[in-house]
Amino acid sequence: MLAKALEEAGVSIINTGIGWHEARIPTIATMVPRACFTWVTAKLRGQVSVPLITSNRINTPEVAEKVLARGDADMVSMARPFLADPEFVNKSVEGRSDEINTCIGCNQACLDHVFNRKRSSCLVNPQACHELDLTFEKKAQTKRVAVVGAGPAGLACATVAAECGHQVTLFESSNEIGGQFNIAKQVPGKEEFNETLRYYARRIEVLGVDLKLGERVDIEKIKAGGFDEVVIATGVLPREPGINGQNHAKVLTYLDVLKDQKEVGDRVAVIGAGGIGFDICEYLSHEGDESSVDIPAFLHKWGIDPKNEVRGGVKGVKSEFPVSARKITLLQRKSTRLGIGLGKTTGWVHRASLKAKQISMIAGAQYNKIDDNGLHYSINGEDHVLNVDTIVLCTGQVPLRDLHDELEKNGISSHLIGGADVAAELDAKRAINQGSRLAASL
Repeated sequence: MLAKALEEAGVSIINTGIGWHEARIPTIATMVPRACFTWVTAKLRGQVSVPLITSNRINTPEVAEKVLARGDADMVSMARPFLADPEFVNKSVEGRSDEINTCIGCNQACLDHVFNRKRSSCLVNPQACHELDLTFEKKAQTKRVAVVGAGPAGLACATVAAECGHQVTLFESSNEIGGQFNIAKQVPGKEEFNETLRYYARRIEVLGVDLKLGERVDIEKIKAGGFDEVVIATGVLPREPGINGQNHAKVLTYLDVLKDQKEVGDRVAVIGAGGIGFDICEYLSHEGDESSVDIPAFLHKWGIDPKNEVRGGVKGVKSEFPVSARKITLLQRKSTRLGIGLGKTTGWVHRASLKAKQISMIAGAQYNKIDDNGLHYSINGEDHVLNVDTIVLCTGQVPLRDLHDELEKNGISSHLIGGADVAAELDAKRAINQGSRLAASL
């Protein structure tokens, strides 16, 4: 055994970090259950006498304590959680774990940046590795700030502005904070978005942000509030693709599916293979246990053999993945590989998952029309028809900025952030960063 050989060679401690982003099995992405692989470290207990360290997807003090309490290891190793919140340890020691900004394992601003030769940072904490150019200092002159919209951009802007000493009112037309995060968290494997919303809800309490839920804002309300700064973070609306017949009864938008829970048939065409298209396919093809929060279900799904009865401990993904009960086809206009724009370190996981579930993928499709027979499309001039029950549009977004336009017409300046500024897919990284930087500059 390698561990015994290392001990005999004189090592004083062994770190048992398992896998990497290029492993055949996901080990560090958000769809991996927390502390999923500590059982591997536990197998070494009693085999060697030196202390053992375990790691991978341990992102809260509570998870770390459970790992240690059940004897899986002597120590816990973390990296990304300290990018998400450098005060992680202090908050834990002080009994303020509910104030920790939790790493969600998305890799979008840390590993994906590194492998694209960019400065590492963090989606949920844009200050990470930008501590000198993004500071949240108390302002000598405080302002009354209105933030309209409590999605990722609005939440970041409101809480940072309050941290800088401003008097902030955060308006949200729905009855809960979160915006598009409330849509995303329903997708299997993205449950960690609940942690980000938990963090912002607590931050709003700690900083004294005046949160107005279920309150739609108009120009009169802005005028009456006497605000010095107005920030519009009202998000996006689904973009209409301009396909003949797109108003057919078969057609739904991704919001109809994820937000309004409208009925979807057994044969489905998903138009648009960006991140939302992949999410919709994952959502509609999911069945059984939530493998992103259930370790045995995850191990079974990815063909991992914890007994090491097969070579390398991996049986093979294809034989274990549940095939989708729905017949789903994912299409895109571009002729490039589907999912090419997904995260550098996590995109392969989404592609592998849909492939294992036998989701059909079609590139280079030109959409001709939608009618009772289904979706008519062409590839290289050859016509095809997908006879489907439901067609889900994931064809991009347009900014929702009616209030901003009305304010501008009446000579009231306002700031646009997040999707209300640029609706290019649903980019939480850009939204949180933009909201934070604007607030710091007020």
